Amino acid sequence: MVSLTEKIKLKKFINNLKATRGRHTELISVYLPPGSDLTKMIQTLQDEQGTATNIKDKNTGKSVQQALERMIRTMRVIDTTPTNGLAIFSGNVSQKDNVQDFQVFWIEPPEPVPLKLYRCEQRFVTSHLETMNANESTYALIAIDKGEATVGLLVGSSLKVVKNMNSTVPGKFKAGGQSAQRFARIREGAAIEFYKRVADVCIQEFTFMKELKGIIIGGPGTTKVNFADGNYLNQQMKDKILGIKDITYTNAFGLKELLDVSADLLADTEVMMERKALQKFFDTLGKNTNMVVYGMKNTIAALKIGAIEDLIVIDGCCTDAELDTLCALQEETRAHLKLLTDKTPEGVQMKGLTGIGGILRYPIEN
Repeated sequence: MVSLTEKIKLKKFINNLKATRGRHTELISVYLPPGSDLTKMIQTLQDEQGTATNIKDKNTGKSVQQALERMIRTMRVIDTTPTNGLAIFSGNVSQKDNVQDFQVFWIEPPEPVPLKLYRCEQRFVTSHLETMNANESTYALIAIDKGEATVGLLVGSSLKVVKNMNSTVPGKFKAGGQSAQRFARIREGAAIEFYKRVADVCIQEFTFMKELKGIIIGGPGTTKVNFADGNYLNQQMKDKILGIKDITYTNAFGLKELLDVSADLLADTEVMMERKALQKFFDTLGKNTNMVVYGMKNTIAALKIGAIEDLIVIDGCCTDAELDTLCALQEETRAHLKLLTDKTPEGVQMKGLTGIGGILRYPIEN
């Protein structure tokens, strides 16, 4: 699991790389798994330098050669592949015409590098680092009744709709006798076909999702139980069912309702920890305004005197320089840093309140 400090460091590193765009395919990205021989990689890069002389555009060829040369020099200084492997990038980062600024960026990732890669493109290849930094738990949510079903995916603290479906199950028939029995059979047959459609979507979307940790099913009445217990989902899906919940709605709002009533099943997930942290902040704000601060200026002032117990930052609400300042003060005063998102209702509310704040150790005058 990537720690919060590592996550912040890696995110800044990735953002710096993503801000650079080459004029042509001249930016070099190299990933090396743990235990890789740097001497062999240097030899490979030297061979690529020779190949670069064949690039039709001479300016691009020269840029590639210089980027490779800078990378080779840096690798010689690094000398040995770090424990988790190496991600190293080189190229002309200048955004001005006729101006060259060749830079090399490298990092030992917080998790082992899973592959060996050499790429020369117009942008640095950051996808493998971004995957490490995501590191988010994933759950499937299914809201279902006989008339409608919505399948959703909870990734970290972000809930999205995968598919909404309406059934062809006819409404209830009030007349008695044989007609009622025949209509009941038709209705039940249509329901079974609908359950199969919903299950097909789930199987298609989730069977090969290795990061899927569990499935929660909700709905009104007994439909949800019939769906979960019937022969619709395959055994792999059934083994991941964490619980079945009573909810009122089966549309997109139903997924949010299902999330709300599943706090016991999702207690250790990102979304619930975020909501819990922010609910604590707003509860404290409602009871005693002298026990919280918000806004960059007030938060930094409180950090400097060691008054903050829980430092709350909504991702994207401050610059890298401001985040550096907050992190430095947080480490110095041993405040608990919580870098949260605006993907929850509480996160949106906090973002509207500047996105920066803290719960205090002792009251101060705001």
